[in-house]
Amino acid sequence: MCRPGLRARLADIAQGQLAEISGLHGAALAEAATQPALHMARLRAQLAEIVGAMPALPEERIAQEIALLTTRSDVREELDRLSAHIAAARALLAEGANIGRKLDFLMQEFNREANTLCSKSASLALTATGLALKAVIEQLREQVQNIE
Repeated sequence: MCRPGLRARLADIAQGQLAEISGLHGAALAEAATQPALHMARLRAQLAEIVGAMPALPEERIAQEIALLTTRSDVREELDRLSAHIAAARALLAEGANIGRKLDFLMQEFNREANTLCSKSASLALTATGLALKAVIEQLREQVQNIE
């Protein structure tokens, strides 16, 4: 059982790590906005290589392919869930008692979102942010294991 002073210190550390996760979440939101343009540029470059001397593909077909890629790699859902997890973790910390298992489960959810964010990323910046998120989430998970 945690002493009250230790519990308060652990909660303060966890709040600081949640603030860092929240900041990284904001950075990921900004970086995610560039994903469609990156897909378009990448697809156009690949098409230029493939088509070569062949006539250009119609813009409508290119737009369809870009829409498909963008839909598959859209990270907004993961970022929305991450935001909800941050709010849930803060609410649990405010609750204070008997929250260890709930927070531990929530850390698994944080990890899922960060992993999916990295796997869907089309940019090095978004991948780097996802990896930074994973590192802070792991640090938070270690603190959560000390909270009852």
